[in-house]
Amino acid sequence: MDEEYAKLIRRLNPPRVVIDNDACEDATVIQVDSVNKHGILLKVVQVLTDMNLVITKAYISSDGDWFMDVFNVVDQDGKKIRDKEVMDYIQRSSSSVSCILIPQRLESNASFAPSLRGSVGVMPSEEHTAIELTGTDRPGLLSEVCAVLTDLHCNVVNAEIWTHNTRAAAVVHVTDDSTGCAIKDPKRLSTIRELLCNVLKGNADSKTATMTLSPPGVTSRERRLHQIMFADRDYERVERAGLARFEDKSSRPHVTVLNIERDYTVVSMRSKDRPKLLFDIVCTLTDMEYVVFHGMVSTGRMEAYQEFYIRHVDGLPVSSDAERERVVQCLEAAIERRASEGLELELCTEDRVGLLSDITRIFRENSLCIKRAEILTKGGKAKDTFYVTDVTGNPVDPKIIDSIRRQIGQTKLQVKRNSILSPKPPQETTMGYIFGNLFKARTFKLIRSYS
Repeated sequence: MDEEYAKLIRRLNPPRVVIDNDACEDATVIQVDSVNKHGILLKVVQVLTDMNLVITKAYISSDGDWFMDVFNVVDQDGKKIRDKEVMDYIQRSSSSVSCILIPQRLESNASFAPSLRGSVGVMPSEEHTAIELTGTDRPGLLSEVCAVLTDLHCNVVNAEIWTHNTRAAAVVHVTDDSTGCAIKDPKRLSTIRELLCNVLKGNADSKTATMTLSPPGVTSRERRLHQIMFADRDYERVERAGLARFEDKSSRPHVTVLNIERDYTVVSMRSKDRPKLLFDIVCTLTDMEYVVFHGMVSTGRMEAYQEFYIRHVDGLPVSSDAERERVVQCLEAAIERRASEGLELELCTEDRVGLLSDITRIFRENSLCIKRAEILTKGGKAKDTFYVTDVTGNPVDPKIIDSIRRQIGQTKLQVKRNSILSPKPPQETTMGYIFGNLFKARTFKLIRSYS
């Protein structure tokens, strides 16, 4: 009866999306009103993120039965959204979110728990076979994976690879190199799993690699990567012995956790601004089964500030030191996973079978370590982006990059950006809490602050 009543309420109160280009001088304002449902914030943010829109400000309110969000967004060039087709798509997609929302719970799988285990999951579709990988990161790992796939006559059409805190995760879409279709033969899929597990296990890992299937339904690669790394406990910081890794501590995110009398936990985050930051944070809060009741997002020229009033899905705020520390660790990991660490290289060339294997082999032979990668093929063209450092995590010698570009082709491989040498963000930012006036008559209790 409760579910039927909820459906009736949704039918009587259809979601409303308003797109306004006049309310703000330098951004398009998108307002989403809807009946509230757990997970709707993530769905709305994902719609905007998937369209490569940049969220410069946001105001979130969902305390009760109604959900109301306001987003200030711009395109990749920093301009307002003027394209009518894009605006229509935003309205259709955002309006349908609360109608089709299906809660996506993180699967509980024991194979993810040991921090040194690797896992491989495969899920065929009509167009491609989706392969999920997770294991201990090491220099040359991606090159070894690509070499195995090439030897097995698999063509990588799309992929995304993240590394964080000695862990590596990837979602790779492959096809049969002779047919261009998904690989469905069970024996062949079993061989792919076995050989990739051997690669992930490596010489230093004595534990047996395991296999897990992709969850049913359609999940974006980035969403799935967050789930994989969260389940793999990449938020538990580990120092890798023997590596003097370059790390600018001033660029680390700053996360503060407070409890207030009104049974909310207030989480404040200050970090270097980057694309998709809000999406990454909301993904992690959702995976941890927290609900955002109120929130504010503000971005400056270099820095982003986010503040959320949250409770657990059971209605309780953060209640212990261990839980508070875990919230801080997980949000730091969410911010850091996609951070553009190192030198950004962009490969644009004709696609062919084995291309990715050849490129990553050249990187490995020149002692480059791939920290993150986005692989995309479309219309016979490959457009791949790599973020690289040397094997110790320090900046790459420009002479090595020049040598690699000569091998691959000066016009094919371009240097886009060096994030390690980019200007530092401001050290201090004065920000007030979003609901300071609302709760100013109440006493705030500072539980603990982490940085």
